[in-house]
Parts: sequence; C-alpha cells; structure tokens
Amino acid sequence: MAGKRANGEGSIFPYRNGFAAYVWVTKPDGKRDRKYVYGKTRDEVHDKWVRLHQQAKAGPVATNVPTVANYMTYWLAEIVEPNLAPLTYATYETLTRLYIIPGIGAKRLDGRLSVREVQTWLNKVAKTCQCCAQGKDERRPPKDRKCCAIGRCCQDIPAARTVKGIRAVLRSALSQAVVEELVAKNVAALVKLPPIRARKGKSWSSEEARAFLESSRDGDDYLYAAYVLVLVLGLRKGEVLGLTWDHIEWGGWDKPCTPHGEEFCEHCREQHDISLVIDKQLQRVRGRLLHRATKTEESDAPLPLPAICVTALRRRHRQQEAAREKAGEAWHDTGMVLTTRYGLPVEPRNFNRSYDARIANAGVPKITVHDARRTCGSLLVDLDVHPRIAMAILRHADFSITMEIYSQVSSKATREALRKLGESLDQ
Repeated sequence: MAGKRANGEGSIFPYRNGFAAYVWVTKPDGKRDRKYVYGKTRDEVHDKWVRLHQQAKAGPVATNVPTVANYMTYWLAEIVEPNLAPLTYATYETLTRLYIIPGIGAKRLDGRLSVREVQTWLNKVAKTCQCCAQGKDERRPPKDRKCCAIGRCCQDIPAARTVKGIRAVLRSALSQAVVEELVAKNVAALVKLPPIRARKGKSWSSEEARAFLESSRDGDDYLYAAYVLVLVLGLRKGEVLGLTWDHIEWGGWDKPCTPHGEEFCEHCREQHDISLVIDKQLQRVRGRLLHRATKTEESDAPLPLPAICVTALRRRHRQQEAAREKAGEAWHDTGMVLTTRYGLPVEPRNFNRSYDARIANAGVPKITVHDARRTCGSLLVDLDVHPRIAMAILRHADFSITMEIYSQVSSKATREALRKLGESLDQ
C-alpha cells in the first residue's frame, strides 16, 4: 500500500515545513535519550533516520552536538592551552579566530559538517583576498587605506602553508571530537590539498662558516659564543638564547688552563669532561618572553663541548663580567649566558638583526639562523660522519629529518663525485 510506514518508522512525523524523526540512543555518559533528525522530505529524513540507527547500534551517540565555533573555543581552552607549547597555542588560536570560525563556525559538528563542505570552504579560502575578508584595510585610518577599502583589491591570498595549517588545526580538533564521541569521523582528514614543494635549505661551506666566525671573534661580538654553538653543535636559536651558566657542566674545571694560558687546550679536555645540557629555550609569544622547556625529549641531551666551544664560552664569561662591573646596580642577575649590557635576556628579534649585520660584515652569503644550524649538518656530511651520530648531535626527533640533510649533499661534494665518475669512465 502506497504511503504505508515501514516497520519501526513510527518515529518519523511532519514537523514545521518538513519532517522530523528520532531514535533512542545511548549517550557518551551512558544515559538513554532521543536524538532528532530533520529534513524537507520524508525520504530525506528516512535516510538520516537509518544512518542514525546504524550509529546507535555502533556505539554511544551525542544528542547535544555543539557548533564548530563552540567546540573550537572549548578545544583551545581545555585541550590545547594546558597541554601544548604556548607558541603552538598562539598559532592554533590565530588560525581558528581568523579563518575557521568566520568560515564554518556556525556549522554543527555532526552531519551538518561534511567533507564536501570543508573541501569547498578551504578551496575558497585559498583564493580569497584576506585583506578584504578580514577587513584589514577598513581598520586602517582613512589616509592609510590603499586596497580593498577603496576598491583596489591587493590580492592578499593566504600562502599554501597557511591553508595547510588551517586544515591541520581543524583536523586536530575533530580528532579530539572523535575521541569524545561527538562525531563518527574526522571529515578534515579526508580533505585534499595540493602538495607543497619544500624549500631547499641553504648552508655555508666550511670556508664561509670560518669567515663568519672569524669576523665575529675579531669584532669582539658579544654573540660570538652563540654563533659558535649554532655552527658547531647545531643549536636552535631559542636554545642558544635560553642557555644559562648552570647548563654547562665543567667537570671540576672552573678556571683558565694555567699551564697553557687563557685558551683551552686538548690536554685539559682529556682531563675534564665538559658538556652542555640543553633543556630550555627562550621564545617571545604574544608579548611575553618565555624561558621554557625544549619542544621534545630528544632535544634534552648533554653534548660534549669541543675546544672551540669552551674557549668561546669562557670568552663570553669575561665579556659578561666586564659588562656587570660597568652596569653596577643596574645589572640584572638572570644567570643567562647571552645577555644585554644590563644582564637582561637577548630578544630573539634583536638576535636576528645582529646576526644579519654580522653576515654583511663578514661578506658571506645571507642565510637564516636555522640554515646556519643546517650548515652544521652539511659539514658533518662532508666529514663523512655517520647519520646516526649526526642525529644525536643535531638532536632530531625523527631520523628522516637527518637523512633529508644527508640526501642534499653540498655542490662541492657533487662536483667532486661527478669528476671522479667522469675520470673512471674516460679510460
């Protein structure tokens, strides 16, 4: 008989301008309750009703599902901020506030948020001028407006890495929603994005690195010790700036080598086990300068100090003592290795400025501080150091990161290899 309800369809009924249905489900807290679905036609509601029955049989089902905006706010406050690094929280919060909530914040987490909707939204974000979308130009004083507010779009579209970061934040949040049994699947994990070609890191040759260090040493640069630690031990910028004198284990040797003068010698190195413990970093996050633990446990590893590092650190200690005496009562005893003339920690941005100025003075190619750390890895490649040993020195959490450096051998080594190959074939 046409229009006859199927077995169990008594819970489908007319509702406003369409239909509604409900299924008795077990909620995540173990209690039983009705969960409703809605649609414009009976067939649409019937399909949702069937899927809801299947979910109810598979496990607990949430009856009060929040919107994306509400859940992202909860997730940032209760999951991310207490458990992840401050810089990570700041990045996640920014991407959520500027992109996710304005774009899909009104959507409910359950069936209202589909793979197709997230895919279409991200595709649109990748092609939308964010100066227009976020009203950046409108917030400027009228005399400073130069694009969207006066009808000349500047095409400030987000970079591919930004779009990838947006998807990563949403995917991480929805993964937690799956754990909390608010949704059955993570739709963000199923979204496709175009591949991003990784930037090939630059590095100095050993001659260029030596010229840079000699320029810093001869100029009595107060950051000379920092540059040595970056190039010789591969320390990250935050790790160098976060070093305190307590991080150095002198092995009982706390005075200059008397028989051999101020400079450190290999004889003394054999007598004393001098090492550096790296477990802190210095970061500025949203106006706050944070001295906090390093990102991973792999970073928290003592490294033996070669002679050049010990000499540079003792040189730095003498510079600091002179600055302390000159500053007098204005000195701040922070215990940091790298400090200003008043004993305060060195700001990360100021470190970058000094680093760039030193590069110009040394007349070497300009590379980033991170690429200077990469230089340490490249020099280890040229010295035929085993990858596992290089991994321990650079304190990589993943061996594949070390092998990426080893796969990008220096151009000098490439030319030499091709020369040898040509000679072997030209017989």
